[in-house]
Amino acid sequence: MASLSLRGIYKKYPGGVVAVSDVNLEIRDKEFIILVGPSGCGKSTTLRMIAGLEEISEGELYIGDRLVNDIALKDRDIAMVFQNYALYPHMTVFENMAFGLKLRKVPKDEIARKVEEAARILDLSHLLDRKPKAMSGGQRQRVALGRAIVRNPKVFLLDEPLSNLDAKLRAQMRTEISKLHKKLGTTFIYVTHDQTEAMTMGDRIVVMKDGFVQQIDTPQNLYENPINKFVAGFLGSPQMNFIDAVLKKNENRQYYVEFGSEDTKSHRGVKYQIIVPESKSIPELEKYVDREVTLGVRPEAVHDEEMYLSNATTGIIDCNVEITEMMGAETYLYLECEGTPLIARVSPRSTAKPQDEIKVAIDPNKIHLFDKETERTIVN
Repeated sequence: MASLSLRGIYKKYPGGVVAVSDVNLEIRDKEFIILVGPSGCGKSTTLRMIAGLEEISEGELYIGDRLVNDIALKDRDIAMVFQNYALYPHMTVFENMAFGLKLRKVPKDEIARKVEEAARILDLSHLLDRKPKAMSGGQRQRVALGRAIVRNPKVFLLDEPLSNLDAKLRAQMRTEISKLHKKLGTTFIYVTHDQTEAMTMGDRIVVMKDGFVQQIDTPQNLYENPINKFVAGFLGSPQMNFIDAVLKKNENRQYYVEFGSEDTKSHRGVKYQIIVPESKSIPELEKYVDREVTLGVRPEAVHDEEMYLSNATTGIIDCNVEITEMMGAETYLYLECEGTPLIARVSPRSTAKPQDEIKVAIDPNKIHLFDKETERTIVN
């Protein structure tokens, strides 16, 4: 098995286009690492450089302790699974899975043993004589995985492998791939734009934007302690609420954020305040007093329950309900508060309906503050 080390990796194209900038990443042996980000952020290009399908413009790539910048794809001991499966339509499942081994002149009995073992792991034993066109998308994806498994590579590279599947099958295959990783005990590097896949599968996540790595951490730490507004907004569904606010300080020397709008009918200001808890009142806040900041609140930190409202001492605001979405185990409320849109994730027992005027309470212990200009996190 193998660890990987990416040291100052760049990908530059003719005409001055830089697709990937200064990627530094240490991947441990047997780790499941996810590269995630929006389309065009450089995640697939990074994966293709690891595979040897793209040339590295600058920097060093090590697999184990071997520098592989100039080593051909076939000699890197890695296997890649693509989004479109890339199966040969005229070959059976067995032949598709055996093809790479045949090219390497592996003995027939060893090929049969490896294919049958991979088929058993992936529940494909009863499909070995079928051709791809007679199979479902999930079965084809498992064949593509099987073709990689039989080679027993040091590293698995998976490029958006589930994006062609429907939602139910995608959820099922997420579980299958996670189980497969544990069973094989191999290093997995997985590219996706789907943050749900990233949060549920990876040991660590690499969040990318515009060719730059934004943050590398465990799913839980990324969710709770994002390094900037982009990471905070990218991870989480529904995404974090962002509110334009001003940081202030009261006579008790407590920091608080204030937001709202002018009420044009009565010509008075309708402002709401959330006191920043002591645990979040760091010295750096002093330089932001009387300055604009961005307040970040996850939907699950916006409450409409009477019990929560009656106990809240700060952060109670009036909202209009615009849309409700029943999700079964929870309900999403799409709210409007003094011109500010808010999403609340509440109990399915909530009685709120469109056009209702309701009160909600924002949990001050769960707020995030971001620098308005740099979008860097001030407080998590």
